[in-house]
Amino acid sequence: MAKYERQVKEILEALGGEENIDKATHCVTRLRLALNDESKVDQEKLEAIDIVKGSFSTNGQFQVIIGQGTVDQVYREMVAMTNIGEASKQDVKNAGSEKMNPFQRAVKTLADIFIPILPAIVTAGLLLGINNILTNPGIFHDTLSLIELYPQWADIAEMINIIASAAFAFLPALIGWSAVKRFGGSEILGIVLGLVLVHPDLLNAWAYGDAQAEGTIPIWNLFGLEVEAIGYQGQVLPVLVASYVLSKIELALRKRVPESIHLLVVPVVALLVTGFLTFIVIGPITFAMGNGITSFFMWLFNFVPAIGGLIYGALYAPLVVTGMHHAFLAVDLQLVGTGNGTFLWPILALSNIAQGSAALAIMFATRNENLKGLSLTSSVSAYLGITEPAMFGVNIRFRYPFICAIIGASIAGMFIAINGVLATSIGIGGLPAFLSIIPASWIPFIIGMAIAMVVPFVLTLIYAKFIAKTD
Repeated sequence: MAKYERQVKEILEALGGEENIDKATHCVTRLRLALNDESKVDQEKLEAIDIVKGSFSTNGQFQVIIGQGTVDQVYREMVAMTNIGEASKQDVKNAGSEKMNPFQRAVKTLADIFIPILPAIVTAGLLLGINNILTNPGIFHDTLSLIELYPQWADIAEMINIIASAAFAFLPALIGWSAVKRFGGSEILGIVLGLVLVHPDLLNAWAYGDAQAEGTIPIWNLFGLEVEAIGYQGQVLPVLVASYVLSKIELALRKRVPESIHLLVVPVVALLVTGFLTFIVIGPITFAMGNGITSFFMWLFNFVPAIGGLIYGALYAPLVVTGMHHAFLAVDLQLVGTGNGTFLWPILALSNIAQGSAALAIMFATRNENLKGLSLTSSVSAYLGITEPAMFGVNIRFRYPFICAIIGASIAGMFIAINGVLATSIGIGGLPAFLSIIPASWIPFIIGMAIAMVVPFVLTLIYAKFIAKTD
């Protein structure tokens, strides 16, 4: 008898039988399944199986949390015991996408574009945090920065700043690479397109407001049509839309141009046409749209910060469950691109901490040793910015910890929004998040962290001990 034969049979039964599984694969900790009908899943029965640590549905996939190492063995035994067959992650993604509505597909597309560039963005955020510590006054001295106290550190700080700011300075190139790849075009053309949009000969987007007020915006005259020669530094929407257009033009040309002259025609025409369309039509429209979205959030957090912080703090975790939180990454990047910083990302960091605290409370409330171990490890993961194990393995499983975490995150979000906490960049969304916060906002942000840790922990523990009586 195979080691996990009994558990695999129980998992299959809880999932609605072998015939309900269209495709199956696995990642480091989870079975990832494309099901024919998710309504047939008996989630309570599934999560009662001893090796199952939780389950959830997102982006058209049903995922069963098993654990590192074990999941590989379970998957192999499932394939051996059934006619499901092995599948790649892309196969399961494609099968899951077919079951999503247009809005879900749009959100998934954003996720597919932004997730590959996150390592560069997060790394840049952490390095900018180190630069903040070196260059901001009031941290180690009342009025002087560290490099003013020790000038020999100035060049090191400048080098760190150059390395850190590169990802944000050339953000359109990163997005262009990932977006064109996602839309099926040539990644190298996506990179070139992104670099075109931040070419140094163009008016820098951050100087656009001043140039507009002074009437000094450079103009191209294209056969009587006046086009503003501006760059799109820190902008997200222009390069997203332009990348889609570039990919579609390239794919259309590939089908029609003889293969012998592909290199001479396809990239040249695709890039040239997309470039003209971007500067004439796509850029101005999406530039206005992006600034409009940014202005709305800035208005909300400037005039009613308590409501903005409360709502975003309460909604962020449910957005993670649906996968819609990826849409707000574009807004964060747009806010960072203004040069003023983002007020949304600090609330994200507190939401992650709140989920970790709620999971940690379950460790103290339960007598189940397996649940104790899962709660501890998943809370540590959440404190370091990865919330899925805590949310799907513990909090949503018992429901009330998830609600208690939302309450804590909304209160903490409201507090830091009232105090105008800003992050200069996007970093790790947990306890190390303070590195990305403007040093002047450290104290209110740390108080917000304390709220996000204490409130969910206490509420969850009280509910578990006196109402739910968690085993």
